[in-house]
Order: sequence, then structure tokens, then C-alpha cells
Amino acid sequence: MDKAHRSRPGRRLGRGTTFTVLACANAVLMAAASAPSPIYPLYRQRWGLSVTMLTVVFAVYVVGLLGALLTVGSLSDRVGRRPVLVAALLVAAAGTAVFWTADGVVSLLIARVVQGVATGTATGGLAAGLVDFSPRGRPHLGPTATAVGTSFGMAAGAGTVGLLVASTPRPDAYVFPVLTLTFVLLAAVVLAMPEARAPGIAGVRVQALLRPRAGVPREARPAFLASVPALVAGWAVTGLFLALTPSLVGDVLRVRSGAAGGLGIAALFVANGVGGLWSVRHTTRHATLLGAVLLALGAGGLAAAVAVASPAVFAGGSVLAGLGVGLTFNGGLRAVSAVTTAESRSEVFSAVYLVSYAALSLPALAAGLAAPVWGLETTGYVYTGIVGALAMSAAVHAGRSRAHGPTGLPVGTGAPTGGPTRPRGTGTRGPARRSG
Repeated sequence: MDKAHRSRPGRRLGRGTTFTVLACANAVLMAAASAPSPIYPLYRQRWGLSVTMLTVVFAVYVVGLLGALLTVGSLSDRVGRRPVLVAALLVAAAGTAVFWTADGVVSLLIARVVQGVATGTATGGLAAGLVDFSPRGRPHLGPTATAVGTSFGMAAGAGTVGLLVASTPRPDAYVFPVLTLTFVLLAAVVLAMPEARAPGIAGVRVQALLRPRAGVPREARPAFLASVPALVAGWAVTGLFLALTPSLVGDVLRVRSGAAGGLGIAALFVANGVGGLWSVRHTTRHATLLGAVLLALGAGGLAAAVAVASPAVFAGGSVLAGLGVGLTFNGGLRAVSAVTTAESRSEVFSAVYLVSYAALSLPALAAGLAAPVWGLETTGYVYTGIVGALAMSAAVHAGRSRAHGPTGLPVGTGAPTGGPTRPRGTGTRGPARRSG
């Protein structure tokens, strides 16, 4: 790894700068993912779309994302982080450019699919790269930057566009040109990042590189499986916010401000980011347990808000749910990161995101199909009830898990993080020592 970092010193970014650039790229990708949500009510008015069609527009993003995760999600393990991320950022620029010029529902569907492909292509490489280039001796900062960047990026995208919705009838004419230019600039900067290790693709056919795969090495499976219940609960509530919150806020809570839907999404993700930062003070097991409990309480608060049509209660439930999502997601990423190596890291993170985005999209799509039949209010009750049940299941699972092993590691301990930093059997006495 050190040899790779030292190559072409005059033409490559330093370790710290590379970490910062990757964190920014992750945040901007997530901002672009949430930016369309506050505009959905305007699209409904502009082109006469139904709530069901809006959830289809939301869901096709995840279809593109999951397809990319299955085929190229682990590609950066084989060809290197840099080429995969540059390509993904340019595809993301194409997606926001389509949004910029959209003239109907077909354009929205194309834009969301392209966005999903870009995000799915970049996700594994970004998460793995942030671990590769974490400050030495502080490997937990990689998963934390991924989780917190995801949260604050989505908050920034939804919140900024929510404010634009309140001030202009064409917010898309402002936000998508800026995002397009930002992605192009990020791609140019990423061209200058180093590789953490030499790619190993000699003799490998293109068909083999792109063959659909979703696997977790044997040594990472216990930590991966332990993270699944909390991941599903957290991302399911995220799907509710991205797909239905603007409609719920306007039609059920009777808040007529155009900014309210976007700010509601932003509140969830700001709390999500705070929860991610808070989780570094806990072992991964305790972070998951605390997060699952808060997530269940937040789901209850959201259901109560729908029942009494209270924006204040909805805001409180959003904050509790957001804290829970941040704690559980960061805890899960840290637990999985602790048992990965550079050779398989993006593949394992891609598997984590496969589970996460399936949990994000499938319940939200089901809710969109149910809303015209049951009504938004009843759909909201059912959805939050399912999230609450999943969260309680995750809390019980975390409470019963053993307090040692990868899911019980405190911050900065016990993890092989991409190189032979120390033997596996050294326990949890302190941060990994730098070698070499």
C-alpha cells in the first residue's frame, strides 16, 4: 500500500486530501439522490402525476442502483478505485443533466435510473476507499465518514431544494445545473488520487468482471448477518421519507409550505448524521442496540403524528428515527469494516448496500401502490408499524448478541483494515499500531 501511495508523488493527491475528496464525493452523490424528493409535488402538478407514479420514479432509482451493485459494485477491488469512481461521477453528471432538461415522466424515469447506476457503481468503491485512506491508526473514521457523509449529504440535498421549492416554481432549473458541474469537477479531482494497492486483473475477461455477484467472505459473514435487522429497519424508514414525506406533510399534516416536505427529509438526515457521530462513542453492539430502540420510538412518534395531524410530533419522531438510523448504520458499517481486507472490501460494502437499498425501495414502492387504495393516512400507520416491529426485532437481536467479537468492538480496535497492521488475536486493548 505504501508503495502505491508513494508512486508519482508530484501528480497524486496525499492520503488526507484523498480521504477528504472521497468524503465530499460521497456527500454530493447522496445530496443528488435526495434532491428530487422535495420537487415531487411540483412534478405532480406540472405533469398530472399520481402518488403511485412518484413512488415508481423513486423505485427505479433503486433498480438501477441494485443492478450496478450486483454487476460493478465490487469492480474497484479488481481494477482500482480511481477509474471506477471517475466513471461513476461522470454518469452521475449525466443523470442530473437529464433532470435539468426533463419534460415529462419519461425523463424523470431515465434520470433516476441513470442516477441509480451512478450511485451503485460508486458506493462500494467510495466506502472501501474511505477505509483505505483513513488516517493511520484510526480505521473507524472510514465507516464513520461514509455513514455521516450519507446522512448530511441527503440532508443538504433535500433541505436546500426544499427551500428553493418555497421560493421559485422551477427549483430544478437551479439545483441540477450546479450538481452537474460539481460532479464533473469531482471526477477531474479524483483522477489525481492514488490507488491503495495495485489492481489485479491480469488475464481476467470483461465478462468475468461484470458477472453479477453478491458475496460476503466467510470471515465477514457473522458481522454482516448481525447488521441486517437494523439495516433493514433504518433504511425502510429512510424510504418512507424519500418517497412519501412531502405528500404526507401536505395532505395529512396539512402543512402548505412548499419547503416543509424537503425540510422534513432534512431533519431526518441531520439527526441521522448526529447519530452517526454519536455512535463512535459506543461499541458497535451498543450503538446498534441504542439506535434500534430510538428507531422504534421514532416510528411510534411518526404514527402518532399522523393520528393527531401534528407537525411538531412529526418533527420529534423524525429526529428520534434519524438518530436511530445513524447509530445503527454506522454501527453496522464499523462491524463489517472490522472484518474486511482491501481485496474484498468493496464487494462486502456492496452487499451491505444491496440489503440497505432493497429495504429502502421495496417497502416504499409497496406503500405507493397501497396509498390510492388505503389512503395516505392508513398507509402511514401500516408503514410505521412495520418499521417499529423491525426496529424492535433489531434491538432484541443486538441485546442478545455476545459482547465480544466484531460486533462488540469499541472504536479503533480489532480490525484488519486493508493491510497487516497487527495480528488478529490481539483483542481490544487499543488502537491498531501502524506498521512499516
